[in-house]
Amino acid sequence: METALKREYILDNLCCPKCAAKIEKHIAAIKGVSNVVVDFSIQKLTIETRDAGQWDDIMTHTGGIIKYFEPSIELRDMVLFPNREVTKGKADSISVNAWLRRISLVLGMAVFAAGMVFDYVPSIALPPLMRLALFLASYLLVGGEALIKAAKNISKGEIFDENFLMGIATIGAFAIGEYPEGAAVMIFYRVGEAFQDYAVGRSRKSISALMDIRPDYANLKTITGLQRVSPEAVRIGDLIVVKPGEKIPLDGLVLEGFSALDTSALTGESLPRDVEPGSAVLSGSINKSGLLTIEVTKVFGESTVSKILDMVQNAGSKKSVTENFITKFARYYTPAVVFSAVALALVPPILVPGATFAEWINRALVFLVVSCPCALVISIPLSFFGGIGGASRNGILIKGSNYLEALTKVDTVVLDKTGTLTKGVFSVSRIVPAQGLTEEKLLYYAAHAESASNHPIALSIRNAYGAACQKELDATAIGSYEEIAGKGVSVRVREDTVLAGNAKLLEAAKIALTASEELGTVVYVAVNGEYAGYIVISDELKADSKAAVDDLRAIGVKRIAMLTGDSKAVGEDIAKQIGLDTVYVELLPHQKVEYLETLEQSKSGSGKLVFVGDGINDAPVLARADVGIAMGGLGSDAAIEAADVVLMTDEPSKIADAMRIARKTRNIVWQNIIFALSVKGVILIMGALGMATMWEAVFGDVGVALIAVLNAMRVMKTSKGRVNAK
Repeated sequence: METALKREYILDNLCCPKCAAKIEKHIAAIKGVSNVVVDFSIQKLTIETRDAGQWDDIMTHTGGIIKYFEPSIELRDMVLFPNREVTKGKADSISVNAWLRRISLVLGMAVFAAGMVFDYVPSIALPPLMRLALFLASYLLVGGEALIKAAKNISKGEIFDENFLMGIATIGAFAIGEYPEGAAVMIFYRVGEAFQDYAVGRSRKSISALMDIRPDYANLKTITGLQRVSPEAVRIGDLIVVKPGEKIPLDGLVLEGFSALDTSALTGESLPRDVEPGSAVLSGSINKSGLLTIEVTKVFGESTVSKILDMVQNAGSKKSVTENFITKFARYYTPAVVFSAVALALVPPILVPGATFAEWINRALVFLVVSCPCALVISIPLSFFGGIGGASRNGILIKGSNYLEALTKVDTVVLDKTGTLTKGVFSVSRIVPAQGLTEEKLLYYAAHAESASNHPIALSIRNAYGAACQKELDATAIGSYEEIAGKGVSVRVREDTVLAGNAKLLEAAKIALTASEELGTVVYVAVNGEYAGYIVISDELKADSKAAVDDLRAIGVKRIAMLTGDSKAVGEDIAKQIGLDTVYVELLPHQKVEYLETLEQSKSGSGKLVFVGDGINDAPVLARADVGIAMGGLGSDAAIEAADVVLMTDEPSKIADAMRIARKTRNIVWQNIIFALSVKGVILIMGALGMATMWEAVFGDVGVALIAVLNAMRVMKTSKGRVNAK
């Protein structure tokens, strides 16, 4: 029987986006590979196979393909998160190579400067051969590595890359006697490339910093004392100790200690969260003050930090329409421009009287230099991944750039009620005693009557009694107990017989009552056959629910609806309070899907439908929506798994924030596309007309790429809180 297998690897030294695309394409063709993604943004390779028995062959071929296209790449295994520690020997090796490149660049620039001095001081002019030797030495010192790479790629049949384009253009400049220009263009290219690499490196570091929440160890409590172990080695029920300043390695419950936790890496909230014995804590939080003893409730693979890392790191495997288009565009764009350059060099001198090959070759060389699509191939994935990283800083986890792009086109938002718009926690909202009875006395009877039940309504009444009366329940006061199915309970409290339940309970006992018209669950109470009053239990609206709806309207969402299993009265009241367009009530899980499909049919052609929910029963409808958004703080695991976006703070106002981040990312992506194509287009036309030199051409390649990458980095600067979509 075949067994599926998925593994992830780090591609150290992956610096060429076109190489990344080639590696992905060729690995995908290996027999047995069912899916492969090379994520240039975070230098990650993901390979999947349906037959684990073929894994060794797959990896043998994969290693060969990687070394074929990019010999400097080193493949490192990754369990869940890239280990950033590098061995000393490897670090030294990288350092030596980097220093050799820098030294060659500086020496080349110095030799070039000397050549320019000889050129511009007639009294010390060099003979032609010495002049050529000087500029050629400068050129080889600076561009030797690019020429070697170009030659290697040509030998492999991979012609159209930036090394080939820059090499042929600068060699052409030397061939027509433009020695200073040929050397200067290669210097400008290398300097620009160095700045571009630095900017990409900074982008990757920013992205990595956003995900740097993985705990390195756990302090496991054993009979012999504390033992520092890997978080993966800890099991459910184990006790761990978290000292001040340490990250909480696994989800759990506080058994001992009081502290304040920094949860900003998980939720985007800057205010610390106080915890005490009984508090649930999430892995990835930082313990700010006290010593905590925690009972582990989830193994590391199921913990919050593990899921966040998995979601963010795998986001790159779900590429947007724009990313896929740019990849295909680059595949055809460069060869088209190269053939156009060949035509530009050959056709006019043959057909146009007076045209010279030297002049038109020079124009063709400009064409070649400017044609490289690096600005788009590098900056577009970085923009999308930066948007995902910026969202995570705000407590919004987006599972792929395809979902980020979909959030820019939302015209219908459908909301669940309990746990999404409301807190999902029942509490006593009103106490109405009969004449002659106090609220405290009514609560006393109701709380003791509900003492044996674990129902949320019973718990809310007992909690209200404890808060209002500052007393514990008196267990000795409770006598006989009888549960009456579908109606309530009959309990002996000291000398009194207490009935607590719905109206049917009192009506069956022929006790007259004052029916309540209030929204929520109403518990009626009777004592010794006499009506004693009623208590209203309701689920409170979240503080930002109305603001969230208003915000969605402000950013252009056309329709906002609610699907709920709650009663008609409660559902319609909530809808009225926060200003929803449509509400569907008393729905079972399968009915939610049916009504969602009805709403789907009424949306605009290109618009997207978003569903927001948090419960297990919301999983089917989350999966069915164009974009499913789950409440991650209190939401169920099933809902989080089915969702495309997870809100770690359970705040509905984050829905609009997610859409703003998506729009900001889209705007930056299109700014880069329009800027890069416009500049390149202008320089191509100027080059063809003889109005552009190699200097402008190199700016159109390296300069535009650098500006586009720096612009892409802006999306990662998304601040916590309100997001500017510009």
